[in-house]
Amino acid sequence: MLRISLTVNGRVVTTTVEPRTQLSELLREELNLTGTHLGCEQGVCGACTVVGDGKIQRSCISYAGDCDGSSVTTIEGFDDDPLMEQLREAFSRHHGLQCGFCTPGMLITARDIILRLGETNATRIREELSGNLCRCTGYVGIVEAIEEVSKGKAALGPQIPVSGTGALAVARPIEAARLVESVKSSSCVSSRSGAAAPTAAMGARKGWSSIEQSLTIGFQPEIVWNHLSDIRQVASCLPGAEITELEGDRVQGRMNVALGPMRVAFNGNGKVLLDAEKRVGRLSGGGRDAGSGSTAEGEMEWRVLPGEVSNSVIQVNLSWRLSGRLAQFNRAGLVQGVIERLASIFVSNLETSLKGEALSKQSIKPIGIWSLVWGVFKARFARRRRTNT
Repeated sequence: MLRISLTVNGRVVTTTVEPRTQLSELLREELNLTGTHLGCEQGVCGACTVVGDGKIQRSCISYAGDCDGSSVTTIEGFDDDPLMEQLREAFSRHHGLQCGFCTPGMLITARDIILRLGETNATRIREELSGNLCRCTGYVGIVEAIEEVSKGKAALGPQIPVSGTGALAVARPIEAARLVESVKSSSCVSSRSGAAAPTAAMGARKGWSSIEQSLTIGFQPEIVWNHLSDIRQVASCLPGAEITELEGDRVQGRMNVALGPMRVAFNGNGKVLLDAEKRVGRLSGGGRDAGSGSTAEGEMEWRVLPGEVSNSVIQVNLSWRLSGRLAQFNRAGLVQGVIERLASIFVSNLETSLKGEALSKQSIKPIGIWSLVWGVFKARFARRRRTNT
């Protein structure tokens, strides 16, 4: 059992939970905050959306134990919020709700959209709502309500919990950079993940996310750099990646991803820049999946440094932006753990390749998001067991 303390809607809550208890369970069953609804319980439908440490998150895939010390705001915590009041009235006026099951999560997401983006058009609103599913309305009234409320509003930046009150202040863009360090992760899911977890950072560009990772590999820097200078070799170590054309610094390729029953293939092009003297490489580009209509833009920068003895350290910075139906996966609190898991697969494949051995079919098959997430769960459970024992 874990003893935790967190602030929920301005009230400090101290309780004991099992390691497997989800935040949504704590909110609904112990605190009786049933405005947080449970639908898919896989982080996809958005009905369980709450605000954790200033950012929206899925409470059904957030461990309550990992939220120790965090500030959480549910739909009940916005009773006196002026922006939420405007949204409630607009939803009613535009008939943006029918059964009402998705409405709490939809309202919290709508509020976040307006705070981050300010005045927004219908196309962007639909993209932002891709992680909140509604089976009744067809979204038309919802989109119209959000668009109406956003009129004339400026983007105000991230929401930051006010210490001791549970209220949410808004950081202006100039102040946002100073607050990045205080918001250590995109949700409280990873606030106690341990030193091995990658550190998330606010994207330097609007709408982008970024993450940094340091990887240790058992070969000398010269050998590792020579291997990473071959983009085809790099792609062969990343599950689901494929280079279809390489000419000078221009590259065309494909990334295959399996998302439960949905399989997508991003076809795109990019540009490669290599600095052999500094052992720094950069790959940037974008692609689109014709089936889902989703697009992805990304940039990866890697630097090879000397490690201990004959090891090397690869410092990697990833920046990305998803739009369309797949944007919902960008918001999941597990994204850090998934990237950490994917990085470990990449390093394992890279070491195998450096040894001159053939990669197994299992290690290079298209990425399955659920298998990655399951790997994250197992790793966290193992760390929890070691901590408890």
